Amino acid sequence: MAENKTRVTGVSADDFIAAVEHPVRLQDALRLRTLMAGLTGQEPEMWGPTIVGFGRAHYKYATGREGDTAAVGFSPRKASLSLYGLTNAPESAALLDRLGKH
Repeated sequence: MAENKTRVTGVSADDFIAAVEHPVRLQDALRLRTLMAGLTGQEPEMWGPTIVGFGRAHYKYATGREGDTAAVGFSPRKASLSLYGLTNAPESAALLDRLGKH
């Protein structure tokens, strides 16, 4: 079975965030860094080259494939901001409805 491509890199998440060029994405990333660190009690880690993750979650599919991923995270991409792990909590469905398109 192939290894997961997205894994912790050891690159500084704060350096990655500081290098975000788009001013709105930079401000979003700084706010999300503070929010997610506060809510998870975890410092950010880079997962792959562009995902800032907090905490770790283990998953296992019915196929037997399993691995680790960030419990929650974000990626301040040029075209849009991507959020990860927001469906894990029991109350997520109702909150995601309020979020809008996703």
